[in-house]
Amino acid sequence: MPKQQGSNRIYTRETDANGRTYIRVQGTNRDENRAFIYMARHFHDLGLPVPELYSVSEDEMSYTQEDLGDTILFDHLDDYTLLERTIRALAHIQVEGAVDFDWSVCFPVPAFDERTIRWDLNYFKYCFLKGTKIEFSEPKLEDDFDCIVANILSPLRGESERGFFLYRDFQSRNVMIKDGQPYFIDFQGGRRGPTQYDVASFLWQAKANFSPELRNKLIDVYLDELSTFMNSKAINVEDYKRTWRAALPHFVLFRTLQVLGAYGYRGYFERKPHFLESIPNALRNLRELFAANPELQTQYPYIYALSNDLLFLV
Repeated sequence: MPKQQGSNRIYTRETDANGRTYIRVQGTNRDENRAFIYMARHFHDLGLPVPELYSVSEDEMSYTQEDLGDTILFDHLDDYTLLERTIRALAHIQVEGAVDFDWSVCFPVPAFDERTIRWDLNYFKYCFLKGTKIEFSEPKLEDDFDCIVANILSPLRGESERGFFLYRDFQSRNVMIKDGQPYFIDFQGGRRGPTQYDVASFLWQAKANFSPELRNKLIDVYLDELSTFMNSKAINVEDYKRTWRAALPHFVLFRTLQVLGAYGYRGYFERKPHFLESIPNALRNLRELFAANPELQTQYPYIYALSNDLLFLV
């Protein structure tokens, strides 16, 4: 059964008259529920690995779905086979899941764009940085934010990046394991967007602590799977992979800042201490990213300086 994390949704396991268990989900936002309901039906009809939806309440504030058990991928991060199956399946939901998809149902917006990028960057600034009480230069930070926006938006200008499903919160706690196969949950925040974001979310998840070698190996697996869809689009696969890889570090930086904002909000403002425990891991990821990609130090000099100023939190 999905575990309660940052979400306000309530999950309960119930049993029907035939002894079959199922999961009841009580949401707090009708539009968000509608997004999940549409996506779950759409993906399930395509044969993608998501829980089957059984019923929806008349007011659309609750629904029941298939019980996938209690095993999450986060508890089996040492199982390479499961990691490989998961990241291969990601490519399928991103590409196949986007076929005939009605983007208008997405919550709260239909597409990943400049506005949503800036929302997440401000999340980092106001919910994390201000929560740490350190002094920082807002103009210098905004200069780096402008650079992030430009580099993140660049891949979206290509036709090949416009029709993908962006899961948005693709991390190992949102992958259930049943009969040795991964199933995806909590995709209600999905929208049209670039593929790199989900890979960054998965492989740089703060508490996963994947080694650089494992990340690179799984990126190779993912790109091989993704490239099978590119072959039918008259795209030079090797050029596509090079361009994709060049953009990835910018998405890792962006996602790490967004995650720090989320940890700050849940920890500093909602007083949920277990989110604060993840901050040192995210900051280590940030410092390792800058060390492995020196060009980022030049492109984002102020965020790089802040990563050093925040060492007291590691």
